Amino acid sequence: MIKEGELYFCCKGCQGIYHLLKDEGLGNFYDKLGDETLVPPTEQFEDSGNFNSPAFYDRYVTVDDEGFSEVSLIIEGIHCSACVWLNEKALQKMDGIVEAHINHTNNKARIVWDDEIVKLSQIIDMIRAIGYDAFPYDPEIQEARAEKERKDYYLRIAVAVFAMMNIMTIAVAQYAGFFTGMSQSIKNILNVAEWILSTPVLFYSGWVFFRGAYYGLKTKTVNMDILVATGALLTYLYSIYITLLEKGEAYFDSVTMIITFVLIGKFLEVLSKKSAADTLDVLSKHIPGEVTLLQNDEQVNVAVGEVQVEDVILLKSGEKAAIDGEIIEGEGSFDESSLTGESDPIYKRPGDHVTSGTTSIDAVVQYRATKDFEHSTLSNILTMLERSLSKKPKIEQLANRLSEYFSTVILLLALATFLVWWFWPHSFETAFMVGISVIVIACPCALALATPVATLVGLGQGAKRGILFKEAAQLETLAQTDTLVLDKTGTITEGRPQVVTAQWYVDDARKETLQLQLQALLNASKHPVAVGVSEYLDVEAPLAALPILDEVRQITAKGMVARCEARMLSGGSAALMREQGVMPADESEHTLFYFAVGDELIARFELSDQPKADAAEVIRALTHSGIDVMMLTGDHEAAARRVAREVGIEHFHASLTPEAKADMIAQMQSDGHKVVMAGDGVNDILALAQAEIGIAMGNGSDIAIDVSDVVLMNDSLSALEEAFRIGRATFGLVKQNLGLSLVYNAITIPLAMAGYVIPLVAAISMSLSSLLVVGNSMRISWKWKQR
Repeated sequence: MIKEGELYFCCKGCQGIYHLLKDEGLGNFYDKLGDETLVPPTEQFEDSGNFNSPAFYDRYVTVDDEGFSEVSLIIEGIHCSACVWLNEKALQKMDGIVEAHINHTNNKARIVWDDEIVKLSQIIDMIRAIGYDAFPYDPEIQEARAEKERKDYYLRIAVAVFAMMNIMTIAVAQYAGFFTGMSQSIKNILNVAEWILSTPVLFYSGWVFFRGAYYGLKTKTVNMDILVATGALLTYLYSIYITLLEKGEAYFDSVTMIITFVLIGKFLEVLSKKSAADTLDVLSKHIPGEVTLLQNDEQVNVAVGEVQVEDVILLKSGEKAAIDGEIIEGEGSFDESSLTGESDPIYKRPGDHVTSGTTSIDAVVQYRATKDFEHSTLSNILTMLERSLSKKPKIEQLANRLSEYFSTVILLLALATFLVWWFWPHSFETAFMVGISVIVIACPCALALATPVATLVGLGQGAKRGILFKEAAQLETLAQTDTLVLDKTGTITEGRPQVVTAQWYVDDARKETLQLQLQALLNASKHPVAVGVSEYLDVEAPLAALPILDEVRQITAKGMVARCEARMLSGGSAALMREQGVMPADESEHTLFYFAVGDELIARFELSDQPKADAAEVIRALTHSGIDVMMLTGDHEAAARRVAREVGIEHFHASLTPEAKADMIAQMQSDGHKVVMAGDGVNDILALAQAEIGIAMGNGSDIAIDVSDVVLMNDSLSALEEAFRIGRATFGLVKQNLGLSLVYNAITIPLAMAGYVIPLVAAISMSLSSLLVVGNSMRISWKWKQR
């Protein structure tokens, strides 16, 4: 054991590894090391100090609201879930690391750290010290590196296939000679030829497995690479022994087959995972790098990151908007399909909002930036997608824990199988080949890939349809929910109430002055009802100078009050009127808005907000799928009953405050229900936060979007139904994949232990099991393409 006291390390990486091994109970590693000294990695890496440069930080590092730095890196050299575990453990043990999550499907790491405690260069040094490398995530760089990796696989596979074809030709002669008779000298010549051909296959084509096995052994982790490398190497050494002693049967053909088929399977797996990841990369690859600003009557091209709020941007026909803003000049059609999934163009004119990520079809417009690039819609979407991949569902965490012990158990089973076959038939050769088959046929990769590939495909399909999951874990949670709570205004209905009747209780002489005061009061609120009344008044009365109000206050779920010329104005629901000493009649199936001055009722407005066209159909489909749908609204009972009746909702509660909505959801949860809440307004944020899953509609307020777990860019309720379908389909695929993996291993391992599987068949089966899991996950893509 290392003696306690002052310790010296050659670098921060070795110091980090020492503490990692010690904390994990692996301190005896240094006892086994003896007098040997560990040497830092000699591979030439880019200077890690470059990662601390201001230019690197400006391009790749963001700072969150709490002041922590965040970066996305691609970890090079990851082969299996054990590699992911090692990197996450090593990083999480470092002082100053807040979060470190790695997605196994694309090797992308999301790291959050305190830059005052640890520098990014030290994080990179730690990753390199345990045998991996890291570089910043950039779609273009990633594509170049992926192409390089593909070419490397092509060459290794070409060598393996060439040697395998020649070895199989020799093997045909050997098998023919086995039945017709062949002298030992001829057999030895053929064995030597196979030896020569199998050597580059094992040590060049199979180098990826030996490298992974080396780092696995170095960190005391048994991974898939150890199983493949062990099986192939032991078979190779045994065949050399047979060849040199000139007796028995050599199995160089099995060595070549094991490496070739597992390598091809690994390559196809890499391609499949890349295909799934491309769905999420496509958005970031098409972000415009520059925009055209209008400054002093001149057009100036600037980087998107330099655009400030209030800058005027020129957007030409065919260009994609990179910044959110409001049109001030020009009009035309916009394609919003990349965000909402709707193919119909949207016609926009001055005053309309331009969303980043949408494309101008035939418009040349000038618009004023309302947000900078970092806070614009497209940038927020990319950030949410990136973060969603780093949060693992509970079922994936369970699968990863199982795969950690899987390989160790397989090695022990292979050893036990070897011993049983050796002592019973007394044949070392038979026992050896049966043991090798057990090692080769077991596949921890299928178990490790069961969840992340299916999850990645589900997230990608959601993104294509404008359904943004902030965490991958929410797919699993959404699939397990049994209750959906809907807000009324803006969620079930269009969110654009229109006045159908207006009644004034004052004469025309007073009406003109009081109407201006009401318009001023309405301008203080963005609630759909207030907007509806305001639009009605704008049409009914000519625009005039509005009075200045004092002490303007929003009364949550009731309305607003203000003071004007020493008199108290109040506008809102019947409940607010009663608080002001006014007793209105609120019998109506429409939404009611009252206006009072002091305790005098001045006006009463009835507004009708029609349900969305697809509301009834979606709610019917969700109910038939086993979801209990409920409506919670702050509107009065009669209006709530009318909307519930029109869309087919049986259970609803009206006249609720935001706190009451959250309390009702908490009560449902205490009764054992898993609740999804969908809403769009500030008054929904408490309920959105309380529910297991909060879903914000696309036209919702910024704060509702911030606290929600899922954002629907498409404002229709059909997107809500699709979110449930994608969640259930993805979770179903995950369970299928885990079932396939477990059934495969439960069937094939006993068969191999019983001696019914030769190493060649074991190698093919192992590769097919991983491809089966990946292919099954891709079914969701094919299924949704047909929709």
